[in-house]
Amino acid sequence: MSAPSPAPVEFCDFCHAHLRETHQHLIGQANRKLMCVCDACAVLFSDPRQKYRRVPRQVKVLPEFKMSDSQWDGMMIPIGIAFLFQNSTVNRVMAIYPSPAGPVESMLTLDLWEEIAAENPELRTMQSDVEGLLVYRVGTAREHFIIPIDECFKLIGLIRIKWKGFSGGMEMWQEIGKFLERLKESSRG
Repeated sequence: MSAPSPAPVEFCDFCHAHLRETHQHLIGQANRKLMCVCDACAVLFSDPRQKYRRVPRQVKVLPEFKMSDSQWDGMMIPIGIAFLFQNSTVNRVMAIYPSPAGPVESMLTLDLWEEIAAENPELRTMQSDVEGLLVYRVGTAREHFIIPIDECFKLIGLIRIKWKGFSGGMEMWQEIGKFLERLKESSRG
């Protein structure tokens, strides 16, 4: 019986320093590619006008969020999980939703987004490109969070890795439940 292999070591994409398991991220303005960075390099990218944007770390649970079923249906997102964010490159609100093959993108109508944002002023505080609204409407659940974009991609990766069969499988849905609980915990801390 062999010993388990050690976890892969990650390095800062800028200075190549070793990274801790939990580390910061930057996103490229033009290509929206996430980059892993150390704390020192992350501090260098605090100005939103730079080529790379620092991804914030704060999670906000939105227990009073208002979205009707007809507003949700108007977005034409085929599943009950989506991440909505302002893409500054195209100056539009985009929806990303997970699939077994990876993320799927869709543009939202500006009128519908404005209607939802008018009822939920906290959406106007989201930083373009790096924060967005996570909507979870599966079964009777109605949960909403403002989260960093790297958390969105963690959820998409989790779904892609865990998906089994036609509906994802019980293990995937349990992992999504744990992910949402972790978001709630981090919003309190």
